[in-house]
Amino acid sequence: MSASNSKFQIPNQKFIVLYHDCPEGVPRASHYDFMLEADGVLCTWALPEPPMANRELDAEQLPDHRLDYLDYEGPVSGNRGTVQRWDRGTFTILQWNADRRQIALEGNRLQGLVTLTRDAGQRWRWIWSRS
Repeated sequence: MSASNSKFQIPNQKFIVLYHDCPEGVPRASHYDFMLEADGVLCTWALPEPPMANRELDAEQLPDHRLDYLDYEGPVSGNRGTVQRWDRGTFTILQWNADRRQIALEGNRLQGLVTLTRDAGQRWRWIWSRS
């Protein structure tokens, strides 16, 4: 399989997973941000729980984030909580189209294949299988 989007054809692109601890009163509950480096930004999905092998999770696609988050831990602007690194590493895109993304990860915790699929209701689902 090959990625259909050339922005991911750069070797050793980085990914990061941040635990985003959100304070009370913020619209989103605490979650894990899964971020992939591409075209000078981080493509981002929010996961409600930490990734676990062979466990399907909802994955809410968020607006792209700044590359600064690859190396940042601490408070988030606008009193939106704090972020702490949960994992980091490099990735390779195996497939990338409108409704399915397959990504090979080489991280400290996440090693293996992540598949993101979008259902008919436009909701993303995440599943990680270890290599």
